[in-house]
Amino acid sequence: MRQGPEEQLPNRAADAVTTGQMAALLRALRRRHARHNRDRELTYREIASRTGWSTTAVAEYFTGHTLAPTDRLDALVRLLGATSVEQGALATARDRIDEHRRSGRPRAPISARPVLRQLPPPPRHFSGRDEELAVLDGLIDGTRAAGVVAIAAIDGAAGVGKTTLAAHWAHRTADLYLDGQLYVDLRGFDPSGRTVTAAHALRSFLSALGVPDSQVPASEDAAAALYRSLLTGRRVSILLDNAYDSAHVRPLLPATATCTAVVTSRNRLTGLVALDGAHPITLGPLPQAAAHIVFATRIGDGRAEAEPAATATIVGLCAGLPLALGVAAARAATNPHTPLQALAAELSAARLDALTGDDPRSDTRAVFSWSYHALTVAAARLFRMLGLHPGTPISVAAAASLAAVSVTEAGAALAELVRGNLLSHRGADRYLIHDLFHWYAAELVRDTEPDGVREAATHRLLHHYLHTAHAAARPVEPPLQAPAPGVVAGDPGDDASAWFAAEHTALLRAIDIAVARGQDAITWQLAEKLGDYLDRRGHWNDLASIQEAALTAARRLREPLSEAGAHRHLARAHLRLGHYGQARTHLSAALELAQRHGDRHAEGRTWLSLALLSEREGRLDAARDQARHALGICVEMEDRPGQARALNAVGWYQALLGEYADALAHCERSVTLAAEVDDPICQANAWHSLGYSHHRLGDYHQALTCYHQALGRFRQAGDDHLAGLILTDLGDAHSCLGDTVAAGGAWREALALLDNVRHQDAEKVRARLAH
Repeated sequence: MRQGPEEQLPNRAADAVTTGQMAALLRALRRRHARHNRDRELTYREIASRTGWSTTAVAEYFTGHTLAPTDRLDALVRLLGATSVEQGALATARDRIDEHRRSGRPRAPISARPVLRQLPPPPRHFSGRDEELAVLDGLIDGTRAAGVVAIAAIDGAAGVGKTTLAAHWAHRTADLYLDGQLYVDLRGFDPSGRTVTAAHALRSFLSALGVPDSQVPASEDAAAALYRSLLTGRRVSILLDNAYDSAHVRPLLPATATCTAVVTSRNRLTGLVALDGAHPITLGPLPQAAAHIVFATRIGDGRAEAEPAATATIVGLCAGLPLALGVAAARAATNPHTPLQALAAELSAARLDALTGDDPRSDTRAVFSWSYHALTVAAARLFRMLGLHPGTPISVAAAASLAAVSVTEAGAALAELVRGNLLSHRGADRYLIHDLFHWYAAELVRDTEPDGVREAATHRLLHHYLHTAHAAARPVEPPLQAPAPGVVAGDPGDDASAWFAAEHTALLRAIDIAVARGQDAITWQLAEKLGDYLDRRGHWNDLASIQEAALTAARRLREPLSEAGAHRHLARAHLRLGHYGQARTHLSAALELAQRHGDRHAEGRTWLSLALLSEREGRLDAARDQARHALGICVEMEDRPGQARALNAVGWYQALLGEYADALAHCERSVTLAAEVDDPICQANAWHSLGYSHHRLGDYHQALTCYHQALGRFRQAGDDHLAGLILTDLGDAHSCLGDTVAAGGAWREALALLDNVRHQDAEKVRARLAH
């Protein structure tokens, strides 16, 4: 008997080379499955329910829009009754199609950006929400069919699981978005009031999409337009978490039907629904059955089954709030020998009336209070004090300073808070508090600690960051004035750049706290310590922001030399961003202040900055003369570190002007002097200048030696910006020697570093690689 199309499946699979042909094979398999079971064909929704995938994902596989990943294809064909022979044939076909698809595409340019992967980790314990997941799946189906953007607006009370739902769904549908996922926590309800603005989020998204920092438009409208343009034609899902209102997220919405945006907020985003076509999803507490599963899964089904009445009591008192269930489960899990009935009694005594009220915040507070009151005195005090912290990951030393205890005592208290699920552990020395717990801690410290205690704790925290930043930024300088009692200065370790990177956000927020408290001295000192790090890592907008605050603080302090320093840092930020007019304005102000108050050291540093600006403007003769003027001042003041930097600057501009013999003489003196005063950054710059001069003189081997000397020092300093530029020149020297393999390797490494800091010279490196 002649075989039907479905029975010839292995033969058809052997010829399949497109996703459309694979989809046809899957549809044939589904028809055969229905015929063998004497039933109708399984619907996409039924297949999604049995596999745990989204309906949209299933539809994409059966229509040929997406090639199913290997593990999903295996599961799907087994569900549809494929024999072992057919499973092997289909798996082979899938690999062939994937390879054919890759080889058939034009080769991706060297500049191809990685797929965006910004989602937070998927939730470990997820149950219920089937109805909401189905709505989200259906939203994509409906909007894509209509050719419009899919926008979901999920609202609900604090702790109800909005972020958990959105993250779970985003991970479940990740394979539908070939270009990846964008994520931002907008912190719309942050107790510190430091909301992430749409403008800041746009800068972050544009950076992830490959826009150099210097090319991000200044206005929010222009940045939003560029963002929408870059998303056109891409398949990206965007999770906008913790928005305050509709206006907060509107600039972040895509304008192409290939993208999906999911917004979460404690407020109902009626404006987004009315004006932007968002689909509202109001999230209530978990149903009793789902809440029971969440709690029982976390403590162990056997324990829950052994005490069903106590389990039901605890689950009921948690009012279906996932976060409250997590706290209760952590309390039970960390007390494995305590009967659940005893824990239920404790929870019942912790303001049961609030738990059964109609105010979700009161409900959450009651559950938190139950966990809080179970802490030791030391851990409870530290938990309260965390309400004064910015809410970023906190180190043990910072926690010790906040509470005025030893590092050992702080570590023990932090560990207790982690066991109670009030903190999460982030790396070897970092702990993170959830937003809701942070809000609760801020309320506790406000209501229970006197003003003087709060002021002293905040003062200690700021001094912790100041003294640790000083150690990281200026390890060879004399220490600051001794810290106040109770302050623990952290140890940045050998890799100061890594410490700055880990504390980046905390340091910026510490400056915000200092500004809000009128702590002008701490404001400009912290800003000064951060300057070099932010410059090296390409965070030039942050550099400009904190130096504006430092400038205001210095003016209030009536300290003109501090004001001059802030002007110089601001000029550096504007110079990096290509705002040369603003850079010149700030440098002119810095020079006038230095000259008026007779600070020749500051004057010399300012002349060096003016020389750099002249170089950027293409006025090399002026740059060389300004550097010479700076050198003369440094010699006059017997400023040996300044002399080393000025010697290199003079030599560099001479090299750019083709005066190579003079350039070599100046830069060799700079290398020697920089080594004597232990200034590795100056040494690195001088070695680079020497390499550049030898390169232009045709001595490529000597140029390579010099470039490697510079590269090692920049890498040790964590300066990705300058290391990338050195690697570019290194590749050029290899190319001149005919070693294309070494040249390509250096350029690829340079491109990765320059892309990392969004440097405009990355395009020049791409051009080298392309040719």
